[in-house]
Formats: sequence, C-alpha cells, structure tokens
Amino acid sequence: MGNKIYYSLILLLLCSISFQAQTKKWTLKECVNYAIQNNISIKQTALDTETATIDRKGAIGNFLPSLNANASHSWNIGLNQDITTGLLQNKTTQFTSAGASVGVDIYRGLQNQNTLRKANLAIVASKYQLLKMQEDIALNVANAFLQVLFSKENLKVQKDQLAINEKQLLRSQELVQAGSIPRGDLLDAKATVAADNQKLIAADNALLISKLSLSQLLQLKDFENFDIEDGTEVKDENNILAQTPSSIYDKAKESRTELKIAQTNLEIAAKNVAIAKGGFQPTLQGFYNFNTRISYADIALRDSNGAVIGVQSAPPFWDQFSDNKGQSFGAQLSIPIFNGFSARNNVERSKVNLEKSKIALEQQDLNLERNVYTAFTDAKGALNAHESSLIALESRQAAYDYAKEKYDVGLMNSFDLNQSQTLLSNAQSEVLRSKYDYIFKIKILEFYFGIPIIKN
Repeated sequence: MGNKIYYSLILLLLCSISFQAQTKKWTLKECVNYAIQNNISIKQTALDTETATIDRKGAIGNFLPSLNANASHSWNIGLNQDITTGLLQNKTTQFTSAGASVGVDIYRGLQNQNTLRKANLAIVASKYQLLKMQEDIALNVANAFLQVLFSKENLKVQKDQLAINEKQLLRSQELVQAGSIPRGDLLDAKATVAADNQKLIAADNALLISKLSLSQLLQLKDFENFDIEDGTEVKDENNILAQTPSSIYDKAKESRTELKIAQTNLEIAAKNVAIAKGGFQPTLQGFYNFNTRISYADIALRDSNGAVIGVQSAPPFWDQFSDNKGQSFGAQLSIPIFNGFSARNNVERSKVNLEKSKIALEQQDLNLERNVYTAFTDAKGALNAHESSLIALESRQAAYDYAKEKYDVGLMNSFDLNQSQTLLSNAQSEVLRSKYDYIFKIKILEFYFGIPIIKN
C-alpha cells in the first residue's frame, strides 16, 4: 500500500512538471531572440554574408601567383619517332612528360586592388542586410506578440460579456414569471446570449490564428501549446513623444540600417567604375615554365654508316628527367587597343549603375524622413484615440449601468438595453484596439530613434 502511494506521488509530480513545461509563457524578449536565431529568412541572409566572405578570399587570391603542374604517360605502337633520339622506329614505346608553370600579375590597371576593396564593402553590405533582416523580424514579432495580447484580452472581454448576459437572461426569466416584462424580452435575452456565444467562438479562433502567426515567425511547430506572458501596459516609458520629428529624423539618419546599406552600395558602385576603367590600361604578367620528358625504349647503337651495331637500355628515369629538362621565363605585356567597345561599354554601364545608386541613396533618405514624420503623427494620433476611447468607455459603462437599472424596474425594454450593451461592447473593443495600436506605433517611433525593440 505504501509503495502504491509513493509511485502515485511520483506520477503526479511528473505530470505536474510536464504540464508546467507545456504551459511555459514566452516573454517578448524571448520571442524576439528565438526568432532571430531560428527564422528562415534570417538564416538565408546569413548565408549571403558567408558568400561575400568567400568572394573576398577570391579577391585576395588574385594577388597570389598561380601554380599549375601537368604530367602525361603515353604508349606509341608502330612506326614512331623517338622524341628523345629523333629516329623513326617500328616498335612499341612509352614516354612520360611532366611540366609546371607559374604566373603572377604584376600590373592589371589596379583591378585587383579595387576588386579587393569592393569585396570588403560587399561584406559590410551583407552584414547590414543581415542586421536589417533581424530588425524587420523583431518588429514583425513585436506586432504579432501584441496581436496575441489583443486577442487574449478580447477573448476575456467576450467571456465577461457572455457571463453578464447569462445573468441577465436569468433575471429576465424571473421578471417574466413575475409579470414585470413581456415574454418577448426573454426571447431577446436568449438571442443576445446566442450572439455572445458566436462572438466568443470568433474571439477564440482569432486568438488561435494570432498564436499561429507568431509561432510561424518563431519557426515553432507546436503552436497549440504556445502561450505568451500577459501584462503589457500602455505607456511611453522612453518619453519619445517629447521629441520633435526633426530630432528623431536626425537621430535616424545616424543609425538606420537601410541608409547604411544604400551608402555602402554607392561605394560598391564606385569601385565597379574603377574596376571597369582598369580595362583601358595595359597588363603585365610574369611567367616561368619548366618541362622534361622520359623515354622507356631501348636505344639502338649505330656506326658511322647508320648500321645497327648494338642496343643500349634506356638511361635511368632520373637521369633523363635531369638531362631532358627545359625552362623558360619572362614577362608578357598586353596593351588594349581595340576590343569592340567592350571596355568602354563596361565603364559606361558602371557609371549608369553609380548614378542609380546615388538616386537610391537619396530616395532612402526621403523615405526615412517621410516614415519618421508619419510614425510620429501616427503615434500621437494613436495616443489621442486611446485616451478618447477610455473616456467613451467610461461613459458607455455609466449609460449601460443606468439602462440596466431602468430595465430591472421595468422602465426600459430589452431592445433598448441590448442597444446600450452593444455600444458598451464596441467601446471595450475600441479600447483594446487603440491600446495595442498605440503600443506598436510607439515601438516603431522608438525604433527610428535608435531604441531597440528589446533592450539587453
């Protein structure tokens, strides 16, 4: 009996631990950090950074000499010329040849130097792109997180509203039985409860969908057991609205990643122009070649008249390798004179892309200014809307309480009560909507001011 109680307690403890693990609630910071580490788009952008690093290695390799080796072994059957003696003989012979070559760029119109500088800039640009993707994902996660909070609070409002109307239904049944109100009011109360059940189902589905959206951003599969931490308050903790739009814009120009990306792309375009101009300049290359050959055929010994007087075995391998070796070295100068306008077109094309990059940088600056001023206006408007919704909710709550008192004493019919209740429900929903709309727009404004979504 004692063992059964002991094992039952162990099982109960394990179940409790499992339930707590399943109902872990995620904070906004945990969601953002997890998304940055696991989001697919971020992983893909991180691979672009690796590609840029590989390209830089290739640019460094342009400064290093190229070394190539070659070797071949062949069998010749029939009448062949001995490549070592130069005599024609009808026999089967074997030959081995080997060689190596070294080449180095001495001057290429500074193309190698500019290519390396461009590769370094490409790494910087790819890192900015990764940072931009992380910032976008963090902003999307924050928006999805707030949407879940809104859905949870909206579901709670619908549950409370249903509970109130169920009590009202019971009260209506009592008043009908007492003859204080007509039976039609009871039917209206039943219809209201049925409508509230529909709203509750819709709110529950909306919560499930919002959790699904957030879990997909986090790359989580078990979204049904996923939940977040509640308790978000509406406040401008950094007093960002005390700033002016121009000061926020000036701060944004110093830190916004999209401007840094555009500026880096402009520098890359300038390097492309320099690389293309290098095609007009001469190139100078140094080279060194080594080769040797080995024959495995016996050598015929002949007298002064050409008659064969004997056969001598082929010299040893390494002796032939040394005796038959040859070397060459020098420098090759190439001067471009005419290449079908190829170099000129490359320069012109690069200049066009440079102008495009300049325009793109100007456009990003204009977009940033517009976005900052829009975000500031939206945040102030959201604050005013939320404050107005709170005042409206207070008035609607007082109106509903007064209507309910009149209904309870038979001075108001159910239709007018339901109208007051609908207005109250709409006011509650508007408070929730304006609350999270304000929180998100404050986050956007802080984002432009250089305040991260999540503080470490």
